[in-house]
Amino acid sequence: MSASSQQDRSNVFPVFRYQNAPAALEWLEKAFGFKKQMVVPEPDGRIAHAQMSFGAGMIMLGSERDNPENRWQAVKQSTYVYVEDIEAHYARAKAAGAQIVRELQDTPYGSREYGVLDLEGYLWGFGNYRPEK
Repeated sequence: MSASSQQDRSNVFPVFRYQNAPAALEWLEKAFGFKKQMVVPEPDGRIAHAQMSFGAGMIMLGSERDNPENRWQAVKQSTYVYVEDIEAHYARAKAAGAQIVRELQDTPYGSREYGVLDLEGYLWGFGNYRPEK
């Protein structure tokens, strides 16, 4: 893919956590017309990661977790940003004193990513996974 077509693709994705993510997938499709693109189920029936498209846009979602140690799993919504060089991005954020709430790690859905709070406490995720349509 050329550099210009890479820049034309979205790299910012809203992320939602649901108590009942399987039901949310069905409801978002039925009520709003989102289309399932990817669903990564867990053995217990929860959703580790899912993607849904709507026109040119895309959202990501998964099951809510009760894990105070990992704010990324407990928060109801956040923003995920694709970056090409995740190692350099992580080092830059850490050097700037960013509050890392989820250390850089590999995920079961093929991403290397980390979570961070901004100055007002909003949760951001940065990673090298870019959802495809």
